Amino acid sequence: MSMANAVQEYARALTLRSSTHYRVGPFTVRHNPGWELKYANYAIPDRDAAPTADDVASLVDAFRERERLPRLEFLPDWAPAVEPVLLTAGFAVENRAPLLVCGRDDLRTPKPVDGLRITAPATEAEFVDAARVQHHGFGGEGEPEPGTATWLRSAATGDGVAALAVLDDAPAGAGGCSVPVDGLTELVGLAVAAPFRRRGVGAALSAWLTERALDQGCRAVWLEPGDADVERVYAGIGYRRIGEKVNISLSR
Repeated sequence: MSMANAVQEYARALTLRSSTHYRVGPFTVRHNPGWELKYANYAIPDRDAAPTADDVASLVDAFRERERLPRLEFLPDWAPAVEPVLLTAGFAVENRAPLLVCGRDDLRTPKPVDGLRITAPATEAEFVDAARVQHHGFGGEGEPEPGTATWLRSAATGDGVAALAVLDDAPAGAGGCSVPVDGLTELVGLAVAAPFRRRGVGAALSAWLTERALDQGCRAVWLEPGDADVERVYAGIGYRRIGEKVNISLSR
């Protein structure tokens, strides 16, 4: 199995482990009842799925019954017949995001940031600080939903990783790595607070999370960068492209 397909299998397996997932036709849906963020709620097709128009309509109904945006994330080569059916049903491609991976031999140490302290959050205040950095970093306003801190706690207390970066006595960055499956884990939710951007915090935090996951026994860490600038940051610490994922949703 290619590394790209292993990553897709990882995402599907992790979703199936969730007690709140559900199935609709040839789709497995990741559902977070306490977290409306679109990136935390999406469907993954079965490998080589060939859904009908009725399958897609049922999937849309299931998302809307739960007050979630109908949305999918998957590798086109994993299920080539899926995207054309979705487009016919009115879905629109949000983006085609590169998949990056880093193993032990790939990881490079970034330039140090004076005064930066990175630790795993342990207290309730630290989890709230980390969740707030993530929430605002991804465009949210006000206070984060409970699901943000819940995810960080589950990563920190399970086999995953959670991190909070502090600089100038203020929360500067946060992120985590999901629970591993077959030696793979996803680096996800990495955000840097606005006053601390372009100071090397993102690279330092990414390297810290990656190294911690590898030290805990993972063979590789994968992620999806937000844009080309972010991809360059990850490339600078050793991440390399292995494929492309389509993110697609129905807004109307």
